[in-house]
Amino acid sequence: MVQLIALTQEVLTAILKSIDEGIHVVNTDGKTIFYNEVAAKHDGMNVKEVLGKHLIDAFPSLTEESSTLLKVMKTGKPIFNQTQVYVNVHGVRIDTINTTLPIFLGEDIIGAVEIAKDYSRMKLLAERLLDLQKSFHKGKNKKGLKQVRYILSDIKTVNPDFLNTITEARKLAKSDSPILVYGESGTGKELFVQGIHHESLRSGGAFIAQNCAAIPETLLESILFGTAKGSYTGAVDRKGLFELADGGTLFLDELHTMPIELQAKLLRVLEDGMVRRVGSTQNISVNVRVITAMNVHPTMALQDQKLRNDLYYRLNVFTFSLLPLRDRKDDILFLTDYFIQEFNKKLNKDINSIEKMLELFFLDYQWPGNVRELKHTIEYMMNVGEGERLRMEDLPIMLRKYPTPSEESEVPLEDLSLKEHLAKVEKQLILNALHQSEGNINQAAKILEIPRQTLQYKLKKILN
Repeated sequence: MVQLIALTQEVLTAILKSIDEGIHVVNTDGKTIFYNEVAAKHDGMNVKEVLGKHLIDAFPSLTEESSTLLKVMKTGKPIFNQTQVYVNVHGVRIDTINTTLPIFLGEDIIGAVEIAKDYSRMKLLAERLLDLQKSFHKGKNKKGLKQVRYILSDIKTVNPDFLNTITEARKLAKSDSPILVYGESGTGKELFVQGIHHESLRSGGAFIAQNCAAIPETLLESILFGTAKGSYTGAVDRKGLFELADGGTLFLDELHTMPIELQAKLLRVLEDGMVRRVGSTQNISVNVRVITAMNVHPTMALQDQKLRNDLYYRLNVFTFSLLPLRDRKDDILFLTDYFIQEFNKKLNKDINSIEKMLELFFLDYQWPGNVRELKHTIEYMMNVGEGERLRMEDLPIMLRKYPTPSEESEVPLEDLSLKEHLAKVEKQLILNALHQSEGNINQAAKILEIPRQTLQYKLKKILN
């Protein structure tokens, strides 16, 4: 039994040592009982300097209140992804992101384990990202940052409501007030926002876009506001996105993923136009128009406490809601034709139409990925399609699994009026006939035993 326990401990130790993250385990006395090489490297320590020592002896700047390990043992509650700044026994400042968990034996706490990531290295990575972003935006304008790729006229639509939205965007673009854009993924939010910047009085300035969900929460602050020399190990004075966008527009996408605490700092910038770099006491004045976007409805973000009320009211000066493609039926076939012509040029093809059954499928499908999904679908079909028109057989495999119009489930008769039920049955018969005839109108009319002109009239009603 003793040999088995010793073997288990050896295996456990080997596993913990092989993990590529800092692992620090203390007992109920606060003494370190396990400390791997990765943790030692993060902390600028030697394993022997920490193992067997009380936590506060190895890291004298920590207290029972500030130490996440000691706090977790006291409360019995885990702490996830919390930044911690402390000084080791050599006087070196350490920045880490910790997940700290209590260790239970039955109902009793016997210690705590901390999994740490080197925050200093992550911040340096963030700085390199800023450098890359700055160099990527290099261009010919007077601010030294690139112009936008899209203008509002690049948005292709025949939908009256969407056309009105674009007209209103042109008018309000001249203002400096914040804008909030709501739209599902794939509706073209960044294209729309770039178009607003191009129509604005800031069109000669920088346009910088940042997806808030693409950067770890702990790094987003330094990305937005910059860093001051000495704010952490290896830090230098560096501009954030607000300073880079000075005189232009800063677009923050997926705003609802920004930590609530950081939203408060964003609100202060909107109120007074001043930013403060991380680790600095100096305020810097910036002249930036902030445009934000979300792919969840603002009301839901407020209810789920993912968006501060005061920030929402500050941003909600101008609001635009971009319609999903399923609510712009008139755009589906219009955009289909547009993308076909676009990919004809790129792929050197000569496809000029799609079969009738595919038209009906496109109009019936809900397009959860919106215009982006439609574009990628057409691109796939153009690559595999042969002949002069696209067919149902050319659909991507995932869409082939979607029920075709002829496979629609029946709506119970009691839920429909007689007129609605007859229209439903008529539509189903027409779709079935088109399916059988592979979209051939003459053959479908023969199957239905009605004149071709009558079928075309009924099809027009269905398509509209």
